[in-house]
Amino acid sequence: MKNINLVKSGTSFLKEFQKFAVKGNVMDMAIGVIIGTAFGKIVSSLVADVIMPIISLFVGNIDLKDLAITLKDKTETSAGIELHYGMFLQNLLDFVIVAFAIFIFIKVIIKLKTKLISEEKAEDAAPVVPEDVKLLTEIRDLLKNK
Repeated sequence: MKNINLVKSGTSFLKEFQKFAVKGNVMDMAIGVIIGTAFGKIVSSLVADVIMPIISLFVGNIDLKDLAITLKDKTETSAGIELHYGMFLQNLLDFVIVAFAIFIFIKVIIKLKTKLISEEKAEDAAPVVPEDVKLLTEIRDLLKNK
């Protein structure tokens, strides 16, 4: 008897999980994560391969990734200590550009969505004819036919 109950509860659990996993919100979120990851790679490449070389051209061929401050020089007995603030600046610039690109992308999506919704409402908003006007129209049509 206990085995039968476990099988039934397991089946119920699987059905609940299936309902959860197939819900639109979960699928939308998964798609968003995948697209967001790909979008992040594209923007990171844009920053590293296009924008940073242009910035480097104007500031004297400096690569942000190479910027560092030596806190302790390397000796025979110990390794040197450097503060690589250039990588932080590079990542900060990546973040700002990604955030700006996503902001613009979301604004465009919202604008398109609002436009589509307003067009649908305009199509759905058929003129509502009051009952007395319908009745008068029917009377007029009957009188024409006689």
